[in-house]
Amino acid sequence: MDHQQQIIIGESSSFLEIIEQTSRAASHDRAVLVIGERGTGKELIASRLHFLSPRWEQKFVQVNCAALPDTLLESELFGHEAGSFTGAAGKRIGRFEEADGGTLFLDEIATTSLSAQEKILRITEYGTFQRLGSNKTLSADVRIIGATNIDLPTAADLGEFRHDLLDRLALDVITLPPLRARRDDIMILAQHFARKIAQERGWMSFPGFSSEITDQLMAYDWPGNIRELKNVIERAVYYADDEKDPVDQIILDPFRSPYRPSTNTPKERQSDVRINPHQKPSELEPRDFQQTIDQFEKDLLQKALKANKFNQRRTAGYLGLNYHQLRHQLKKHNLLS
Repeated sequence: MDHQQQIIIGESSSFLEIIEQTSRAASHDRAVLVIGERGTGKELIASRLHFLSPRWEQKFVQVNCAALPDTLLESELFGHEAGSFTGAAGKRIGRFEEADGGTLFLDEIATTSLSAQEKILRITEYGTFQRLGSNKTLSADVRIIGATNIDLPTAADLGEFRHDLLDRLALDVITLPPLRARRDDIMILAQHFARKIAQERGWMSFPGFSSEITDQLMAYDWPGNIRELKNVIERAVYYADDEKDPVDQIILDPFRSPYRPSTNTPKERQSDVRINPHQKPSELEPRDFQQTIDQFEKDLLQKALKANKFNQRRTAGYLGLNYHQLRHQLKKHNLLS
């Protein structure tokens, strides 16, 4: 993907404020954090930060920290020497060395281990690091841009992100508004995506959307933000009959079907148990003990997730669990999406 070819579109006041903040942050050479829900365009802002900066002619290197296990992420970032671990047949240059003189974009930075965070902290403070399996100190001049959809101060309070690294990265924090907070941009973006697909289909022009579809697009809350809007519009234009009539059908949820399989197990479907935590044991109807406990745990998890807007790290703190304990419980009850 050519990052310079990506276009950031919008006219809403909240969007224009972010663009102005991004332009200011691009001018300095320190680390920046980009925060936002999934699908809000964090990668586009990171790209803009680089290509408006004095480093624009140097490399823009991107790493998705969530895509690699901890054991491989450190090798990916810092490189390794031959024989430093099983399978390390030769020396490998890490992404910090690759990005020397340019920008390193650490997407999903909240997923990095505390060990990796310590090494990232060292390079932000001193510009030095070591490859895995080596005692030789190397240097790299790299500007770090981190991105996440996690509330990092809360993660730091829970001991899952280093406070000292957070302090180093947070000189500038750019928090992207969700699409529901910039509704003036919904139809601007929808028209942009629709014209691109119409062109791919060989249409001479895009005929627009019907008033009913426009109302539907504007009323929807877009939990998946711009990425979800793009998918919905692409689907609508691909399924449109011709280029003469306005698009009058959209599918917001492609999984919606009367035949959609349930995620519940047959045992869970046999009983819809709801427990009042203040109810005395003697007042409970006789039930299968484990089934009753499992259903209570699942209900509690679902309510806690909803109360914390489905932010798993905040939910963990809300329930007095650490992040990994919460993930285990969510997996146990089939609540991981």
